[in-house]
Amino acid sequence: MRFEVTILGSSSATPIYNRNPTSQALNINERVYLIDCGEGTQQQMLRFDVKPSKIDHIFISHLHGDHYLGLIGLLSSMHLNGRKKAMELFGPPDLLKILNVHFESSWTNLNYKINFHPLQTSQPEIILDNADMTVETIILNHRIPCTGFVFRQKKPLLKLDADQLEHYNVGRNQFFNLKKGADFVTEAGEVIANELITIKPEAPKSYAYCSDTLAGKSYLPQIQGVSLLYHEATFTHDLLARAEETHHTTALQAGEIAQKAQVKKLLIGHFSARYKTLEPLLEEARSVFENTELAIEGKTFSA
Repeated sequence: MRFEVTILGSSSATPIYNRNPTSQALNINERVYLIDCGEGTQQQMLRFDVKPSKIDHIFISHLHGDHYLGLIGLLSSMHLNGRKKAMELFGPPDLLKILNVHFESSWTNLNYKINFHPLQTSQPEIILDNADMTVETIILNHRIPCTGFVFRQKKPLLKLDADQLEHYNVGRNQFFNLKKGADFVTEAGEVIANELITIKPEAPKSYAYCSDTLAGKSYLPQIQGVSLLYHEATFTHDLLARAEETHHTTALQAGEIAQKAQVKKLLIGHFSARYKTLEPLLEEARSVFENTELAIEGKTFSA
């Protein structure tokens, strides 16, 4: 089962050469979830083969332009390309006002419905629960209301061992109970332990997306032990005062958060345009959390 994120944009505030504003495409079992949609996201999707037709859910963390200014263009292109499926859109309440003003002013009636889900920032909440996973908000500390998101894969059913099914002459009517962990009872009354007939699937995976925020402890319990953590790391730690002034995190702090939360892997992104090379940020984060990677555009990371 696929559980991987493709980086579409990793720049903070403004686009610069080779770096676009924030956007990511999370592929979970061939369902694509778009996280933030900065300027240029459509071009990045074309460049890195992320198909708009696979996107039915979009999550916007906050209303600073580098996280949502590509959204109107993307929704409009989906309309022009004949989309009919409804789009589930999660974001700050005022996002709907922005969309309505644009579409009303341009006399645009979309071919498809947008089901808008306003996010509140007083406490975390489960905002999506489907067959594959759940999505929970993370309350972050930025200059304006801002949420992160935790995507958690549900525990998959056990897999069946075809050879053992044949060996014990298991009927198809028993398959579902076996996948849920039940033992098999033969017609003669013999109990066959479940583990002799099934194969353990991969452990459930999780992805936490921590958008713009001051480094803090309040959200550590929510990201504890996740398979993959993305955390903004706008500045190196020598600019801590600037990071605090703008409600951002340094690379060193991102590494410390990953270490405290005991995550398996850390991605850092949302890089300030002042950095022409990103190695200093990577080295700083790795000084406290070795398993750190840069959220380089076009790269795909598995959880």
